[in-house]
Amino acid sequence: MAKEIKAAKVPKAESHLALVRRARRINRELAEVYPYAHPELDFRNPFELLVATVLSAQTTDLRVNQTTPALFAAYPTPEDMAVAVPEEMEELIRPTGFFRAKTKSLLGLSAALRDDFGGEVPGRLEDLVKLPGVGRKTANVVLGNAFGVPGITVDTHFGRLVRRWKWTDEEDPVKVEAVIADIFPKSEWTMLSHRVIFHGRRICHSRKPACGACPIAPLCPSYGEGEIDPEKAAKLLKYEMGGYPGQRLSPPADFPGKPAPALGAA
Repeated sequence: MAKEIKAAKVPKAESHLALVRRARRINRELAEVYPYAHPELDFRNPFELLVATVLSAQTTDLRVNQTTPALFAAYPTPEDMAVAVPEEMEELIRPTGFFRAKTKSLLGLSAALRDDFGGEVPGRLEDLVKLPGVGRKTANVVLGNAFGVPGITVDTHFGRLVRRWKWTDEEDPVKVEAVIADIFPKSEWTMLSHRVIFHGRRICHSRKPACGACPIAPLCPSYGEGEIDPEKAAKLLKYEMGGYPGQRLSPPADFPGKPAPALGAA
């Protein structure tokens, strides 16, 4: 019989030091579970990552990765994209949803890169957030993964998990970012983001978290919100954890799962 797992008890008046120690232990455990954690958008340069991240709003990274090959073949540089015919771009990015608004953002940010930054993606947050369609989340993704500048990516997965783990009860992404930045050293920010997001996509789902298959269950104060039976929980695992393809068509060499299929592939 499997050993019964109970939710980790977090004192109502947990000190900041105790919270920091608990959070950093979870991060260390996640690092062992996901040593291959990485950005799940395919890109070859900062411009491609910036565009892909803008496209990822309200859709999956998989759908973006299936869409961007044709987009970047048509518009490989900011200069090319800035003069694109809107209707033609809309058709290319239609699979990602909200294609008219996204087209407007991509045309605007490409023109700004061309006119204000010499056709290069800037490596400063204060410059990135001035680009059309680019907020702090997108800026931090680009900074952390294209420039090696530490950043915390507060997407829906990240926000959900840090609240489940009771690292914070903040809902506003900017406030969440500030709280987490105070818990972890800058050197951990980018990889912490990847690990937490990986865990949220694969195991700690929004509606049906696979608690019974979670490797950090003993550390989780919310254990039991999802399925605790190990066999039933195992059926909820996604991507490589469940034996399925990942989200990238061109994953890193150390990724243990299968590459995602191209758009329209069987």
